[in-house]
Amino acid sequence: MKTFDISSRISFLLKPGDSGASFDSLSSVRNLNAPFQAQRDRVAFPNKHRAFPVLSMKVTKDSEMRRTALHNDPFSADNIVYPFDNPYDHHHMGKMRVRLSGLRKTKIVCTIGPSTSTREMIWKLAESGMNVARLNMSHGDHNSHQKTIDLVKEYNAQFPDKVVAIMLDTKGPEVRSGDVPQPITLKEGQEFNFTIKRGVSTEDTVSVNYDDFINDVEVGDILLVDGGMMSLAVKEKTSDVVKCIVVDGGELKSRRHLNVRGKSATLPSITDKDWEDIKFGVDNQVDFYAVSFVKDANVVLELKDYLKRSNADIHVIVKIESADSIPNLESIIDASDGAMVARGDLGAELPIEDVPLLQEDIIRRCCSVHKPVIVATNMLESMIDHPTPTRAEVSDIAIAVRGSADAVMLSGETAHGKYPLKAVNVMHTVALRTESSLFTSIVPPLQCSTPNSYMGEMFAFHATTMANTLDTPIIVFTRTGSMAILLSHYRPSSTIFAFTNDERMKQRLALYRGILPIYMQFSDDAEETFSRALKLLLEKGMVKKWQHVTLVQSGVHSIWRHESTHHIQVREVTN
Repeated sequence: MKTFDISSRISFLLKPGDSGASFDSLSSVRNLNAPFQAQRDRVAFPNKHRAFPVLSMKVTKDSEMRRTALHNDPFSADNIVYPFDNPYDHHHMGKMRVRLSGLRKTKIVCTIGPSTSTREMIWKLAESGMNVARLNMSHGDHNSHQKTIDLVKEYNAQFPDKVVAIMLDTKGPEVRSGDVPQPITLKEGQEFNFTIKRGVSTEDTVSVNYDDFINDVEVGDILLVDGGMMSLAVKEKTSDVVKCIVVDGGELKSRRHLNVRGKSATLPSITDKDWEDIKFGVDNQVDFYAVSFVKDANVVLELKDYLKRSNADIHVIVKIESADSIPNLESIIDASDGAMVARGDLGAELPIEDVPLLQEDIIRRCCSVHKPVIVATNMLESMIDHPTPTRAEVSDIAIAVRGSADAVMLSGETAHGKYPLKAVNVMHTVALRTESSLFTSIVPPLQCSTPNSYMGEMFAFHATTMANTLDTPIIVFTRTGSMAILLSHYRPSSTIFAFTNDERMKQRLALYRGILPIYMQFSDDAEETFSRALKLLLEKGMVKKWQHVTLVQSGVHSIWRHESTHHIQVREVTN
């Protein structure tokens, strides 16, 4: 093997006999954009398994054997039965050939509930593709959630190269109707009332759990029950009763969620119950909080201040689901560690035709600041009761994947649905199929205020460009996760294998698109660490012998260096 070294510390390792293509255009670290000035606005690469010219260099990749794998089980892919199995490896879309190969990049969040709370089911969900286990604090108690946390941690402890993160989702300030002994049938045009008096349940009146409900609604408002399954128009109100006319009828059951279209309740975003649940999360070292009904950045800052005082390393994901949050989107996302597009309540409080546009906007905002974004609610709702999805649901997943979401989420489908494993398999297959047809298009970063930040951005951009050009996976070694996250931001077409010696960082990176985090202790010898990493990937079938990989070392906090050094290598797997 010969090594072609360049003064910029970018090196290419080539087999004897390989053509010595000129890489002079990459020779200066001070002007990394130079090779791409001709395509300054956009550098685009088609999907894998295609030959194409790039500047003075032309690369042709031999076809690989089929290797379709899951993030948590990349070693038994041949045994997977997909809900949309196709006997052919290749698919034709117009004139473009795509194939299902490689690891799925979009992550899957599964809500754990009665259908999936056993050890057997959590194991099966993880092996089927679950990347994050969500605890919905609106249901269950601390004992049941403790059991789930313990089982997920048991799973993680067994596999250094597999990981399931834990997300605690707060209940938030929900307004709900009271208990009813049996469902009440509401008919169009019927008069029906809500009262703030507790314990009321008659044919025409039920209680609500919120004393300021009277003050929050006005005559003419539209009340939505269960996210719009039923709707009522406010006709009149007294000191303790809101009188309505049924617009769209249905069956009103106990503890149904109530929204006022276009308005948010004046309740605090974090309730007393939420603070108890947050403390429970601190005690159990969960990885993420999903905070419900965030209206402004102050809510996030208050929670982060509490976590700092508690010495808790937990990231805060804001749920965008209230009308009040939309004017404050920029400041909310800036204060947070990521966002969830919670489309259920968002579509109840705002016109439903705005939801797709808001979803696209929130994803774009999060991607621009390198923060993960989750698309949630109703993604496979029909699979709660049916073994196959609607075609619209399949398209919904594909749109989220094509829109560059980091993760897609299952709620009732896995919490109490009849077919939780099939739902995960459908989500996995649709995401993988969609990713296989995507064209990778990346834009060079703009000059940042800090030189170190700009240098990191530039190397992430060029490492992604190189990996896409040569059709190689990326290997990065990280303690803080910063370079792995930057690489994820550029959405390379291959997997990012992020090796870390920090268990908490391994958990956190599980949410980011395209990253497969692997725990490994680093030695003082960089080459010895690189060798062990390649050997592990080779043994697990994640790379093949003679395959090339792009290896990235970059960052201010150097692992093996006395000063900040950025280094990109293309190596051949030989051992």
